[in-house]
Amino acid sequence: MPDTRLRDLLASRKFFAVPGVQDMTAAVIADRAGFPVVYGSGYWLTASAYGLPDAGIVSYTQMLDRMDTLKRTSKAAVIADADTGFGSLLNVHHTVKGYEAAGISAIQIEDQEFPKKCGHTPFKRIVPVEEMVQKIQVAVQARRDMLVIARSDARQSEGMDGTMRRLEAYAKAGADILFPEALTSEEEMRQACAAFDRPVMANLSNGGLTPMLKADTLADIGFSFAIYPALTSVVAMAAMEQALIKLRDAGDADPAGMPIFDFKAFCELIGFQDVWNFERKWAKR
Repeated sequence: MPDTRLRDLLASRKFFAVPGVQDMTAAVIADRAGFPVVYGSGYWLTASAYGLPDAGIVSYTQMLDRMDTLKRTSKAAVIADADTGFGSLLNVHHTVKGYEAAGISAIQIEDQEFPKKCGHTPFKRIVPVEEMVQKIQVAVQARRDMLVIARSDARQSEGMDGTMRRLEAYAKAGADILFPEALTSEEEMRQACAAFDRPVMANLSNGGLTPMLKADTLADIGFSFAIYPALTSVVAMAAMEQALIKLRDAGDADPAGMPIFDFKAFCELIGFQDVWNFERKWAKR
């Protein structure tokens, strides 16, 4: 039975926040915090799993494995980054089928050339609008219930006029959600949201090109939701660096003033209680 939570949230017309997750520990913490939808970030899942940049190096098979694992680990509905669809129209068809079989609620496809680049880094190149329109049409025909998100990276090369023309074409092609990537001002955000009769999403990436606005402001602008792909990663990395410096310099593995997650609580989150229950049941007596 399809997971309808994302559709239901969109139908409510109330703004909601979607945290990015870089690994399965972040996934279970997002569950604990009560988020009904999470975002499988291509950038951060690639970095955490393979130690590689988000530059089209990781394959469809590798990313499908990460998204499938995320869906099995998390209790939330999953929005999944699928880069450019990993190649040609046939690749897009195959990607949509694979992601939907994994239980993904929405697939994000972008209009960059393959291999792609992170949307907030330089040297992005985009495909002709007609090519992206065909990808969306293929994706819409291939899916059963999964939502299709059309992302445009045209802002840095074609400006807002080009971005708006592309989003209009993608909407006509059947995209369920529109994603103008790397907008640089509140004015641009309002322009994008005001022009369309379907959900528009924002990408609030810490350290990226888009202003880090509060949720109530994003709602007022007209966004349906925002993803926060970098938040868990950059916060965790800062804490890890501080803790390791204290360990290196002071030999202190329990530094005062730093929050440390309870180990027993995490054992429960990651499923050890089921393991222990099994062992109690089947232990030799």
